[in-house]
Amino acid sequence: MLQNKIEETIHTEPHNANSSTQQNWLRAGVLGANDGIVSVAALVVGVASTASSSSSIFVVGVAGLLAGALSMSVGEYISVSSQRDTEKALLEQERREIEEDPEGELLELADIYERKGLKKETALQVAHELMENDAFAAHADAELSINPNELTNPGHAAFASAVSFTVGALIPLVAILISPFGIRVPFTFVAVLFALIITGIVSAHVSGANKTRVVLRVVIGGAIAMAITSGVGHLFGTTGI
Repeated sequence: MLQNKIEETIHTEPHNANSSTQQNWLRAGVLGANDGIVSVAALVVGVASTASSSSSIFVVGVAGLLAGALSMSVGEYISVSSQRDTEKALLEQERREIEEDPEGELLELADIYERKGLKKETALQVAHELMENDAFAAHADAELSINPNELTNPGHAAFASAVSFTVGALIPLVAILISPFGIRVPFTFVAVLFALIITGIVSAHVSGANKTRVVLRVVIGGAIAMAITSGVGHLFGTTGI
């Protein structure tokens, strides 16, 4: 009976580092795409509202796309690098504690399982067997929820962020360039709102949040941004400021 409890605890103990890494990638991708859609849409709609030529819109849109993609990429690289450095420092500290005080770490691990609901003797036995198998991995998982073999790669995160921003930014840029002159702004509005609905649904799926609430938040925010820049474009275009 005790052995069954131990095996059940070991198998049911969450090992979520890999799924957490995947969620970070999805989060970066969704945020990058959303930022690309909204920021470039705001730019091109604002410029189009001054009755600018397609060539001017194209230059502004491409400039915004490149600047945004590079900014997102660098920001994601710095952010993930900081997270990775913190995780490495915590793992190194845990490794030192195991080497310097293995008995204390055994009791600490047993206490974690006891607080999860196991009896004291069962928790101690679980901790003892895990420590014998791989003490470092056991503590990294139970205390830090980190898999040392699944740390997020800053370069991969930066690349994913840049690509997703670019894909998102292309939607309003292409929409405004291919639409007829007289309806290019409303046509772009519709295309962007549709794209935001998609990113809102994906974002809600990734986070597990209410889809309606997330979609409304994303769509309303994007619509406000485009409305403001369109208004500013009309102001500049009509007053000659």
